[in-house]
Amino acid sequence: MPDLSGAFGFGRVPLGTGPYPELADPAGNSVDLWLERRLGRLTSRLPFTRNRLARRADRVLSHGAEIVDEPDDGLREMALKLRPALLRGVETDAVDRAFAITREVSARVLGKRHYKEQIMGAIGLYEGRMIEMATGEGKTLTATPAAVVAALSGKPVHVVTVNDYLASRDAEETAPVYQFLGLTVGVIDSDMDPQARQKAYACDITYVSNNNLTFDYLRDRIALARRRGRPRRKALELVSARQAAPLMLRGLAFAIVDEADSVLVDEARTPLILSSTADDPEAGQVYATALAVARKLHDRVHYKVDAMNRQVTLEEAGRQALSEICAELTGIWRIRRAREELAQQALSAIHLFELGRDYVILEGAVQIVDEFTGRVMPDRSWQGGLHQMIEAKERQEITGRKETLARITYQRFFRRYLRLSGMTGTGLELAEEFRDTFGLFTTRVPRHRASRVRHFRTRFCESAAAKWDMVADQVARLHEAGRPVLVGTRSVEASEACAAAIAARGLPHEVLNATQDREEAEIIARAGQMGAITVATNIAGRGTDIRLGEGVDALGGLHVILTEFHESPRIDRQLYGRTGRQGANGSTEAIVSFEDELFSRFAPRLLRLVRAFPSRVTETLLRRSAQSRAEAEHATTRREQTKLDRQLERALAFTGPTE
Repeated sequence: MPDLSGAFGFGRVPLGTGPYPELADPAGNSVDLWLERRLGRLTSRLPFTRNRLARRADRVLSHGAEIVDEPDDGLREMALKLRPALLRGVETDAVDRAFAITREVSARVLGKRHYKEQIMGAIGLYEGRMIEMATGEGKTLTATPAAVVAALSGKPVHVVTVNDYLASRDAEETAPVYQFLGLTVGVIDSDMDPQARQKAYACDITYVSNNNLTFDYLRDRIALARRRGRPRRKALELVSARQAAPLMLRGLAFAIVDEADSVLVDEARTPLILSSTADDPEAGQVYATALAVARKLHDRVHYKVDAMNRQVTLEEAGRQALSEICAELTGIWRIRRAREELAQQALSAIHLFELGRDYVILEGAVQIVDEFTGRVMPDRSWQGGLHQMIEAKERQEITGRKETLARITYQRFFRRYLRLSGMTGTGLELAEEFRDTFGLFTTRVPRHRASRVRHFRTRFCESAAAKWDMVADQVARLHEAGRPVLVGTRSVEASEACAAAIAARGLPHEVLNATQDREEAEIIARAGQMGAITVATNIAGRGTDIRLGEGVDALGGLHVILTEFHESPRIDRQLYGRTGRQGANGSTEAIVSFEDELFSRFAPRLLRLVRAFPSRVTETLLRRSAQSRAEAEHATTRREQTKLDRQLERALAFTGPTE
């Protein structure tokens, strides 16, 4: 396998002693990182790379005339003859011809021929870049030429999506292209057993969610334990006369990350922890007592709730009150530090985590809802006993407390790929972070067709109730005109409140949130039909393609209503991007409330001023100020998490690798 480390940007080399190819973590200093950030921002805004990709895409398209009349067997033979040159990894013309062949194959088996802009994106992906393409420009199809050429070069390819549904959908859509060229395609599903996973990873191209991929990597780390070196592993196999347990992955050679801003940035604040469950028959009583004790404490007297940073701090008066309340209790409640930690966890469960926003109860279990995608994460749990505290709060069966076996962040994991690339509809704002954290230069690819979407001004309401009434009134007007409407909400609770307001007017509608994600494909398929009304959480904001019904475009297309600004404007743009795809008509607007959490949490003082002196200027300032502060807080958290990860690894170096 050729050395691809130079393409990664940090000048690092693959680990030579590991069981499969991967890169070592970088050891950059603060000055280097500052320079990388400035470089990432500068290059993302200059046209040089975009112009070069356009010229190379023209060369790829010029090869199309040479192969358009070739029979199917002739195309396969041409691809096979290119493999030796691709394995050497230096012949640019061979790569261009392979791209042209893939483009022709796609036209024959899928009926979709790549546009020039899609070829530009595919070249950027193959080079190891972050590609920004507007929503609706066909990122799924864009990834196929890059994946084909990398697979023909002998590299295991991972196409990473944000969930199992999208991994399965994208693999099913693109598999005919790969199979035509003799390449195998695997799909990883959360419910697969280890043998099936190994078989899927053994394929040339594997579609997998970021969650499954990272945990499978951690499982490999645990399986290897202290026998990570290849020579030692082989020696142990010879001595024991049997092979070591097979690993899941074949190496971290080449990854294409779809919705990369969500995977690499939004989810990077939370470390991934592989854990075992410890039984504790008395845990239920402990958590129930903690909740009862916490409810006897008073806000601003015994404790302070920091909503912005989502933490609870006990005051000295609170510690004294706990000592008095717990005087008659026994066991762990006699230990000052233990009772204070339990009380803080209980207060956090009560005040910082809400049913319908942060979690839902499905099949008798508390399941976390991803705040950025709106999807349920059934295999995740909060650590440190918080998950069990919330189960007690909701009177659900208490699961066993988790004990950490291995941990890693997405930032550390994806930096280990020999060549990493990504694509997203909203990446230019993050060009600095993509560069200093992952070594990725960001390039924006132009639209294939000009946008025809109309954006209406934002309307602010005094209360949430007034907001839902205004939304329902607007939906009713659009429904009467025959236009389909997509209403975006931030939480399950909000989607149900919005649906109730619409139902009160007797309007037929569909709800898509974390509790209905199994019916996602069917609901999305109907969302663009004439007169359709769909209320959805962030599930509808990424990876969904709402196709317009007959006659809808002439009426003005799909209308999108945003009902609460997100902490990142990128997520707002993702929701708006559900309409006006590929040059179709569409329109968007925001109807929000001064009571929305974003304003009260990140700009409380400015909120009071704007409510006293409302105007278009002050309202715009409120939104931008709140979102800017939220993004700054999250960026700080991500940097601190990466720093903590490295400190933890150094501190525990004598115990072996932390992952």
